[in-house]
Amino acid sequence: MRINRQIRADKVRLISEDGSQLGVVSVREALAMAEEADLDLVEIAPNAEPPVCKIINFSKFRYQQIKKEKESKKSQHQVKIKEIKFKPNIDTHDFLTKEKHAREFIEKGYKVRISCVFKGREMLHTQLGENVVKKLIEDLKDIAIVESPAKLFGRSITSVIAPIAKKR
Repeated sequence: MRINRQIRADKVRLISEDGSQLGVVSVREALAMAEEADLDLVEIAPNAEPPVCKIINFSKFRYQQIKKEKESKKSQHQVKIKEIKFKPNIDTHDFLTKEKHAREFIEKGYKVRISCVFKGREMLHTQLGENVVKKLIEDLKDIAIVESPAKLFGRSITSVIAPIAKKR
């Protein structure tokens, strides 16, 4: 965003501080009007033909812009992903504990990435890992949906499950 003497155009469409249009004027005239009002000339729409400039207090304008950006960020909802890692030869009790953690994460609204990691010769039996991931997905289907199905990437099988949307 350019202000005052940084504006490169010859002619600009000028808007006064109260929002009324003053028409197309030269940059020198616009700067003179801005200095007369003891304000800044700010280029609002540089890609327009001719560029649109406004006579305003730049520091106040910038402050309001930052305030609007912060306000819009507050209303955004960022989805966080929690990851739970398994081994293909996991014991029943360990599986149930990790399933309980996954259930808690989903109930809190997080997405859960399920990973089954293989080491060494475990790569020969990838179906064991697939069975573990499928069993967890099956056990959590009452509160979660599969966002991305189980896929083998290198030495791990991953899948992402998300909470089922609540009815309003």
